[in-house]
Amino acid sequence: MFIFDFEENKEKVDQFIQFMDKNRQMKGVLLPVLQEAQNKFGYLPKEILQLISSHLGIPTSTIYGVATFYSQFSFVPRGKYSISVCMGTACYVNGAADILDEFSKVLSINLGETTADRKFSIIETRCVGLCSDAPVVTINNQVYTHFKKSDVKHILSLLP
Repeated sequence: MFIFDFEENKEKVDQFIQFMDKNRQMKGVLLPVLQEAQNKFGYLPKEILQLISSHLGIPTSTIYGVATFYSQFSFVPRGKYSISVCMGTACYVNGAADILDEFSKVLSINLGETTADRKFSIIETRCVGLCSDAPVVTINNQVYTHFKKSDVKHILSLLP
């Protein structure tokens, strides 16, 4: 479990509050506020969602409803390396599920989780549009095509 440290993030929290103050009268302010929080903190800590609720007077249930609707938002911090296995049809039929299982096994985390050292995250991806190169894995912005389950340990060993 990740605990958000307000003291460690004091400057970011202050900047975030200023952003909310500046934009609080904007129609539909919640989505831009959530995007700013995601950008500033790397994820949406429950403490920040509670801050948004109290600062803007929006119920936390409404905030969670919006945040869970959009896949761009994460409730856990992302690792230094975000690993994504394409699960589109072409990738899936070419072994993507086995590749995803292997990443999970080797890293001891599941889809949507981050390792305790915050080095790796496994994130969900539907289709990256490279069907002829299936299966496809992306790590941050690097694309790996024709990926095999046997490539998992090797690719992880290359990441500092």
